[in-house]
Amino acid sequence: MKKVFHFDSQADVYRADACVVSCFDARFELVTRKFLKKRGIWWADPLKIAGGAKVFASPAEESERGFALEQVRTSMRLHGTNRVMLMVHSDCGAYGGLQAFGGNEEREAANHESELRSAAEFLKSNIPPIEVECYYLRFTGVWALEAA
Repeated sequence: MKKVFHFDSQADVYRADACVVSCFDARFELVTRKFLKKRGIWWADPLKIAGGAKVFASPAEESERGFALEQVRTSMRLHGTNRVMLMVHSDCGAYGGLQAFGGNEEREAANHESELRSAAEFLKSNIPPIEVECYYLRFTGVWALEAA
């Protein structure tokens, strides 16, 4: 191989502050990074997948859920993660976008709250010691799901 870019990455093993399950939609990349920093999450194991927490709540195929669950377990095993941050966002293509809810942001929010609760329940039942936090990202900020 030919070296095309030089950068000195940290080689030390780290302990992840959280495994962050979020969508790969680039529109929410900056807010996610800023939010994690504000929450004191310096070392995160990102699990980016279309729909984010949807993979645990209502996956297109059961194999997707199993794969994502193993990724969380791997984060726990390799990086000592004890917390998972589940995220979904507004106008997500994996859910059919805002138009799937007739353009109604309240209907979309209610659906995403239900999905987050279902995803958290799934994780807690499969990995009882894990701490789960749930967040809904909108174009105007981040909302936390209470008592997930």
